[in-house]
Amino acid sequence: MSPMALSISLVFVLIPFVLSKTFKLGLEKDTVIAVVRSIIQLFVVGYVLKFVFDSESIIYSLLMVGVMIIAATENARKKGGPIKGITWKVAVTIIFIEILTQSILLGFHIIPHTAQYIIPISGMVIGNSMVLAILFLNRFIAETKAHIDQTELILSLGGTPKQAIHSQLITSIKASMIPTIESQKTIGLVQLPGMMSGQIIAGANPIHAVQFQLLVLFLLLTAAAVTSIMLGLLSYPTLFNKQMQIEQK
Repeated sequence: MSPMALSISLVFVLIPFVLSKTFKLGLEKDTVIAVVRSIIQLFVVGYVLKFVFDSESIIYSLLMVGVMIIAATENARKKGGPIKGITWKVAVTIIFIEILTQSILLGFHIIPHTAQYIIPISGMVIGNSMVLAILFLNRFIAETKAHIDQTELILSLGGTPKQAIHSQLITSIKASMIPTIESQKTIGLVQLPGMMSGQIIAGANPIHAVQFQLLVLFLLLTAAAVTSIMLGLLSYPTLFNKQMQIEQK
């Protein structure tokens, strides 16, 4: 794509800007900020990736992945305010998923040991894990507050914290995983995934693009399940004190 073509594509930014102005949605400023940030961030990342790919240094690759994890953790932790130690819980969850997925991919030689493969796939896994963490924390905190009386009743009857919070925990895990599962049910019918479309546009064999996209979909399923369950198991105990009383109300 030429710079001129990219400039013309800004018409797709102008449309929502005008609609927001017309219907007085008040999103004009946020729209401009989002566009400017995306342009700057993507170009910066593009140049950084070019440098990392050209250097072929594992150190630079690890630094890139580390920055991704820090950014994802910082974004997700904001949704878990009432939960003690939520920052390290989110960080541990994302790091575990990254190590798990890369160990399988590299250990079984599914992908080459190069930054060109490791960094983009890590970005997709970490980004998906971040979104799942946000979905889970939002729902879990809401479920906990909505069923506080039920939780206290179970505790008063001799139930353990795990038994008292079990229903809310399971509901939150399922709710956070549903978008990933449902989107994969219609993949290829309702939409062509971004990675697959990008490879096809770049001239790759559609069958090879499909195979690589399936790999990503399988990875995202693992990320969804592990993120929700692991974050849930790490989070719920901190809602209770030593006397097995729920503290977050």
